[in-house]
Amino acid sequence: MLPDRPMLRLDAVSKTYGAALRFPALWGGHGRTSSPAVDNVSFDLPRGETFGLVGESGSGKSTLARIVTGLAAPSQGAVWFDGVNLTRLRTRAQWLPMRRRIQMIFQDPGSSLDPRWKVRDIIAEPIRTHSLRTSGAMTERRVHEVLSLVGLSHRDGLRYPHEFSGGQRQRISIARALAAEAEFIVCDEPTSALDVSIQAQILNILVDLQREFGLTYLFISHNLPVIGFVSHRIGVMYAGRLVECGVAQDVLENPAHPYTRALLETALRPDADAPHARVEEGAPPGWTDGCAFRSRCAVAMPECAQTAPGATNF
Repeated sequence: MLPDRPMLRLDAVSKTYGAALRFPALWGGHGRTSSPAVDNVSFDLPRGETFGLVGESGSGKSTLARIVTGLAAPSQGAVWFDGVNLTRLRTRAQWLPMRRRIQMIFQDPGSSLDPRWKVRDIIAEPIRTHSLRTSGAMTERRVHEVLSLVGLSHRDGLRYPHEFSGGQRQRISIARALAAEAEFIVCDEPTSALDVSIQAQILNILVDLQREFGLTYLFISHNLPVIGFVSHRIGVMYAGRLVECGVAQDVLENPAHPYTRALLETALRPDADAPHARVEEGAPPGWTDGCAFRSRCAVAMPECAQTAPGATNF
């Protein structure tokens, strides 16, 4: 483990899904068409930091999360985790050590927690799977430790997931990731299904745990204020592409791309009259040369059809 090596590196990652056509003759006889869910995305994530990925639904954020965690394979490019090329891992035995180090917190904890298991068994599962403790008593103590870290008691371990609120279930999901002794956690919209006051509690827990254990997060959300609160760096996705990337404060205070400005105006000043940031009605994004946002952009120029703006915030 080199201290200056990024925990995560994405190198020109793309993911294309094919779709069968009902009337292929209308498309020149070809029976399939395809569209990239993720298109040539690259960034580095230093250890101990949070990279916030923001964009509208359908922008490719969750597909990218599935690629990073090995739940989907990229069509092109490579994903490096602490110097290991994850895209070259083929077998369960190769992936098992990475599964412990890389954990995921899902948007809906209700569907990610087995309703048939008590909470203590849910949290103990990764401990047993990865042989992190040598006895049942040590496993039980570890379960109590991680429950305490997320603000739950050891008595909560005797209950079932359906007996908890949404915020409490998300705490259980975090505890499960901690039980695996994860170093890198992908948070896929972990607060979007929660009330605002509960969102703040979950975000504070994640920030406190990062400070205490040096955790690294890839935090995915459509909510810019949430992203701004937790992130050191922010990447903005549109139509599968990373249209802007930079230090969180720079992106939020001096956005370089019109789409980022539009997101900010919508999130922070929904009643403001800001024509420079307005998202126009127009054709859906295409995956050709140039900027995919240009058909909806109020300030698009002819050169936008040939060259996309750089993804770095200056």
